[in-house]
Amino acid sequence: MAQNTPPPHRPSTVTVKGREMRLRTIGVAVLSVLAVWFIAVNTGSVSITLWVADVTLPLWVVLAVTLATGLAIGFFLGRRSRVKG
Repeated sequence: MAQNTPPPHRPSTVTVKGREMRLRTIGVAVLSVLAVWFIAVNTGSVSITLWVADVTLPLWVVLAVTLATGLAIGFFLGRRSRVKG
């Protein structure tokens, strides 16, 4: 008796200029462009308290460091959950 097995799950894709692209890839590209644009537009200086010291930095530096930190945390958390399950 043969069982009906569903076909393997494939990621959602869309065809762009004859190439098949994953929707996730397009989403990451759009968010990356928006993040770089947002960082480039904010060029003023801000004062930040780092536990003890007050530091004055350009806002784009603060945003870039925050973005890099978020990406690193997301990378490690995503990697950890993939390994576990």
